Amino acid sequence: MNLLLEFFATLKATVTDVLPIISILLVFQLVVIRKPIPKVKQVGFGFLYVLIGLALFLLGLEKALFPLGKMMAQQLTDPSFILSEQSTSAAINWTDYTWVYIFAAAIGFSTTIAEPSLIAVALKAEEVSGGAIHANNLRISVAIGVAIGISVGSFRIVAGHPIHYYIIAGYVVVVIQTMFCPKLIVPLAYDSGGVTTSTVTVPLVAALGLGLASTIEGRSPLIDGFGLIAFASLFPIIAVMAYAQITQTKTEHRKYKKR
Repeated sequence: MNLLLEFFATLKATVTDVLPIISILLVFQLVVIRKPIPKVKQVGFGFLYVLIGLALFLLGLEKALFPLGKMMAQQLTDPSFILSEQSTSAAINWTDYTWVYIFAAAIGFSTTIAEPSLIAVALKAEEVSGGAIHANNLRISVAIGVAIGISVGSFRIVAGHPIHYYIIAGYVVVVIQTMFCPKLIVPLAYDSGGVTTSTVTVPLVAALGLGLASTIEGRSPLIDGFGLIAFASLFPIIAVMAYAQITQTKTEHRKYKKR
């Protein structure tokens, strides 16, 4: 019964959040464009499915994925677990958090592959490019970028380094890549960095960062716990442009061998 009440509360909040979007679409369709909405019944059912699906998804995140991500971070950083993995009782340092980095990479890759917004962008990119860009290859490239980014971000939290050094260095790499990357892929690469920080990825990544910062001694959840999502946005840009550059190099090499 409590779960049902929570669902209706989440559904109410979802309706409140989606209502401005529906209002804007209706105003532009009926007032600005001045045309009736085609297939009203189909559109109405579509919005209903979106509302119910979002409510169920958000409730699932709150009840399962978010607590699970935080719990895993706390367990993997627990001193008793780390010391049990060591052959000696030496002081704990950043090299002892290997399982944290592996878990961060795994959770980053898997959540990105399941990200609905990335699936939508990848399918549209394949459609618009006429098959020149493969949806699955794009998704895998972005997922690898997120996996590396979350691992690097987790290392930063463990080591206690300032975040701005990593972000500045990352965007320097992005700027350099942009100068040499095929122009077709640059806008898509920048968009790919944005779509990763959506409904599936953000809750788990945020839970991981906060779990790490609250468990590791000397870390502040406010200062060190946040910022992990920035890595999930930055590294996919690098990964997608790197994939495009590698593909272009291989294509040019094949053409050169055929001569």
